[in-house]
Amino acid sequence: MIRFENVTKTYDTHTALDKINLEIKAGDFISIVGQSGAGKSTLLKLIFAEEAYDSGKIFIDNVDLGSVAKKDIPFLRRKIGVVFQDIKLLPKKTAYENVAFAMEVGGYTREQIANDVPKILEIVDLSAKTNNFPDEMSGGERQRVAIARALAHKPLLLLADEPTGNLDEINGKEIMDLLLKINSFGTTILLATHAKDIVNKIHRRVVTIEKGKIIYEQQQGSYKL
Repeated sequence: MIRFENVTKTYDTHTALDKINLEIKAGDFISIVGQSGAGKSTLLKLIFAEEAYDSGKIFIDNVDLGSVAKKDIPFLRRKIGVVFQDIKLLPKKTAYENVAFAMEVGGYTREQIANDVPKILEIVDLSAKTNNFPDEMSGGERQRVAIARALAHKPLLLLADEPTGNLDEINGKEIMDLLLKINSFGTTILLATHAKDIVNKIHRRVVTIEKGKIIYEQQQGSYKL
């Protein structure tokens, strides 16, 4: 599904990623782990085409990302859902409206929105919070709305960048359980995190990055540095 071939990304004199080689298959759940500044977020940004890489190649569904015209990037992004540590919900819109807005921007009809949004909110266990505004929900509930919004386009791939970073242990576990549930439906999950305990509990593929390099990889392993 996604393949990195000798990908390097630099910021001025700092090398964020150094000749990365990585293959992500459809249906994978991969934890990209490492300390702050290791290059985890940069790797996700390259997949989402938020940043450009300096050398190497990235293929998404056998399409060379470097050959995709700028005007076609939004179409590529429709295959990808993104969840950040900084949730960034629209504060004056309800849970329903936050998800509906994402669908409106994507060109969905009113009928599709009315049909799909309740189903998406049910997936993330927020049917009871449909009409609640963000400030009426807990941190974990707000993150679930963010995940629901990321699912609005039925993405093949979900990028989650430190989604539990601002949550307590209980809410963090609930978010991880939700990501595993979404993965069970066939969505590929790429999780960037430094939360060692969470990674060790889910026993999925782990890729450890240090100073822009992949230093360790295990198919069903743990976070090792």
